[in-house]
Amino acid sequence: MTTHSQLQSVVVGTGGYLPEKVLTNDDLARMVDTSDEWIVQRTGIRERHIAADGQVTSDLALNAALKALEAAGLTADDIDLIVVATTTPDRTFPATAAILQNKLGITHGFAFDVQAVCSGFVFALATADGYLKTGMARRALVVGAETNSRLVDWTDRTTCVLFGDGAGAVVLEAQEAHPNGAGARGILVSSLRTDGSHWDKLYTDGGVSVNQQTGLLRMEGREVFRHAVGVISDVVEDVLAKSGTSTADLDWFVPHQANRRIIDGAGKKLGIPEEKTVITVDRHANTSAASVPLALDEAVRDGRIKPGQLVMLEAMGGGFTWGAVLIRW
Repeated sequence: MTTHSQLQSVVVGTGGYLPEKVLTNDDLARMVDTSDEWIVQRTGIRERHIAADGQVTSDLALNAALKALEAAGLTADDIDLIVVATTTPDRTFPATAAILQNKLGITHGFAFDVQAVCSGFVFALATADGYLKTGMARRALVVGAETNSRLVDWTDRTTCVLFGDGAGAVVLEAQEAHPNGAGARGILVSSLRTDGSHWDKLYTDGGVSVNQQTGLLRMEGREVFRHAVGVISDVVEDVLAKSGTSTADLDWFVPHQANRRIIDGAGKKLGIPEEKTVITVDRHANTSAASVPLALDEAVRDGRIKPGQLVMLEAMGGGFTWGAVLIRW
């Protein structure tokens, strides 16, 4: 009989979805006082996808989830845990995960949302890993999905250029680990952090109990940038230390796609070469909790990420929250 300590969470499928509408920097230049050159120079972003009218976060999540299930060779009935990371839920309640569960036609198992803003998917992955390793679930669908366009102030040229909509998903399966630890696959180590003293550097100016409104996104860009490279490096180094690995052992680095300068800065500080870094920010912009699974799915589907490789995921978001997960593919 398998004991809980002998279980490991293996990624058996990935999926991604981007809404059809593309908003380019030139499109934005007709809306606010900005330019393609200004946006690219400061962020590396060239375009972003925007959800259609009436298209909600759970719709994006469903599309990504179905692709991940297909890649895993599984059906919705095989899933007994759904964790959705989102800052832009369909409704205040119920959880978007419950709505997604219903859209998938599932009535068994359990489903809930995780809110850690841009770090949400990394937090959700670590959370699902805990449930699988303790035997509370057998297969988990972990989704990062966002309709950031509904939170953005489209008159604020400093923030509206940064964000886009999308969803990414993975299917995790609890598999028996080798008794001696040899050939370990799946999630090896996770490290999560939060420091709420920085809450007012990246937030929305509304909320249910504050003013009964959703609010719009507000950000002190320079302050966020100033903290980003340091906290990203801190949590990645923590994961490497706990796993007994080094940056030289990594095959792929899949960072949160917020800003090309942050990605480059973190890579330089950690000693991870650009050719090992998955970058989608130029085409996706910052899709918050969807950014890491979207980038991961792209690199899996185009063949860059191969079985047996070591993959480091990392994100930082409002809160501040930040985290990293090391996966043996």
